[in-house]
Amino acid sequence: MKCELAQEKIALAAWGELPEDQRAQLEQHLAECVTCSSEMEAVEALTKAMSLLPVEEPSANLMARTRLKLEAALDALPRENWLVRLTQSFSLGMARLRSAPLAASILLILGILAGGYGGYRAGLHVHDTAQTALILQAAQQHDTNAKIASVSSIVQVPNSKTVVVNYNRLVPDSIQGSPDDPQIRQLLLLGARNRVNPSVRDNSVGLLAEECRTGRQCNDGPVRNALMVAMLYDKSPTVRMKALDGLQSYVENDLSVRDAVLEALMNDSDAQIRAQAIGFLTPVEADSSVREVLHTVAMQDDNPHIRDVSQQVLAAAPQMQ
Repeated sequence: MKCELAQEKIALAAWGELPEDQRAQLEQHLAECVTCSSEMEAVEALTKAMSLLPVEEPSANLMARTRLKLEAALDALPRENWLVRLTQSFSLGMARLRSAPLAASILLILGILAGGYGGYRAGLHVHDTAQTALILQAAQQHDTNAKIASVSSIVQVPNSKTVVVNYNRLVPDSIQGSPDDPQIRQLLLLGARNRVNPSVRDNSVGLLAEECRTGRQCNDGPVRNALMVAMLYDKSPTVRMKALDGLQSYVENDLSVRDAVLEALMNDSDAQIRAQAIGFLTPVEADSSVREVLHTVAMQDDNPHIRDVSQQVLAAAPQMQ
């Protein structure tokens, strides 16, 4: 083993991540090389010193923001076609074949072929696996044989709680019911993530926000998360404003919602949304993170009205104990 390769293996060995066969080779090299042996001792000493320090756990607010950004990033990723999935499966299988016995190798090859064929069939019929799974789950009781592709439109019947959801199967189909119906609710969550039809996304977010404003069916994570993602990342200011309005009543008690509203105040390009966010943060103006963001906005926001409102809120806020 050369010193360059040994240097790469030392860190893995110090953390116990180096396979036994490679560790034996490394130990043989360390017995013959003074320089690498000294490096190994230094890395082990650093590892022991670091183990004495307390492990810092990420805050709940950081985890919530990270989950929101991850979900938005995953939504923005292009869907892989069947050929990419087949290539990845084949590469993974070939890597495993190097150390597998003959019988296991045959089984692995059969599994790769079956998985590749399944991926091919799925690639022909499903353009968005996640969306199809959600719709199928929502419409299972409606029609167990339904092959649903997407939501095409969502319309609320005037002067009624009834919502009409049109979705596409092999032929267009629809289902209707109240927004608190589990099937309708799942379709609304799906419609809120629709990247193709803006009107579907607008109506879905609006109905979900209305459910939250009236205190119905908004105590679980999926609805709030859908509204927070729409508020932070949707391209339409109208959709972002609707999502923000739906989250108003949860700013005081839900830290993840509060952090999302703070982020919207800092980064949203629409001045009306930023001004609305300031109004929603007034009940928690004594919170240190809220005061810090308001102070930054009061000093740096491009809109004079936003700066003035932030300064007024700070001036009227009670001092923290």
